[in-house]
Amino acid sequence: MFVCSCFGVTEEQVRSHAEAGACTPRQIASACKAGTDCGGCVRRIQALLGRGACPRRQVIDQGGQPLVAEVAQEIPEAA
Repeated sequence: MFVCSCFGVTEEQVRSHAEAGACTPRQIASACKAGTDCGGCVRRIQALLGRGACPRRQVIDQGGQPLVAEVAQEIPEAA
């Protein structure tokens, strides 16, 4: 199911970016542009991310950089 119709981003893609370390809607946007056009999908992205623990949160909190740029290259864009 599409989360972002502006850029054709699916729930699966958002979950993949989240599993790879994109823990916020802003980081998801950096990875795949979802939420950067009309903004109508931002709440859905927030819901998909939930309030659970982010697997890379400790690295980020310690001043490390999330691997969002690398994740964006690894996850295929919607056709």
